[in-house]
Amino acid sequence: MVFCLKKYDVTALGELLIDFTESGISGQGNPFYEANPGGAPCNVLAMLQRLGKKTAFIGKVGRDSFGELLRYAVSEQGIDVGNLIMDSENATTLAFVHNAPDGDRSFSFYRNPGADTMLREDEVDISLLGDTKIFHFGSLSMTREKAERATKMSVKTAKAAGALISFDPNLRPPLWKDLNDAKEKIAYGIGQCDILKISDDEIAFFTGTSGLRHDGQEWQYGVL
Repeated sequence: MVFCLKKYDVTALGELLIDFTESGISGQGNPFYEANPGGAPCNVLAMLQRLGKKTAFIGKVGRDSFGELLRYAVSEQGIDVGNLIMDSENATTLAFVHNAPDGDRSFSFYRNPGADTMLREDEVDISLLGDTKIFHFGSLSMTREKAERATKMSVKTAKAAGALISFDPNLRPPLWKDLNDAKEKIAYGIGQCDILKISDDEIAFFTGTSGLRHDGQEWQYGVL
């Protein structure tokens, strides 16, 4: 692997959406929601930009006001958005974040389908995959067939070009028609990656156990 010749430190592919988070209560007692840029793959890139790394994003948003907001926000972080596709047929995915009294969160998604799930193989800029040290992806780009094919093609292409592969399961049960399918896609990601970003809850979901040990084997995982 000749990392010194690569233009980007990390290129990520996946969902880019609007997270509506509660930001107060109106005079009528109704919650206010603030529209925030969201999506785990781009969150990783934003943190890496703050650490002085050079990053690029591959994905799709709607050609709507939310999509424009996201494109501007990601670009402002310094992330290369040359391969962020604007979709005229499908809307940007929206997620409403609900906070429980105990501090836990739940999500309501408006993604049927969202533009992020409609990314096609032929829309992926292959040159990015060949010019990055690390390629990062998650499971949510594999919830629909089109984006799944684009994701798997990108993993294969980046790996062939010598990139390290990074994977984040980012389990969101409401976005899967069948959680067995989610487990299958997570197994694919784990099988492909060199770096695994995973939570205790996701390990429990995948292994069927509540801890980091299973049948005498210890899970070890790295984070970006």
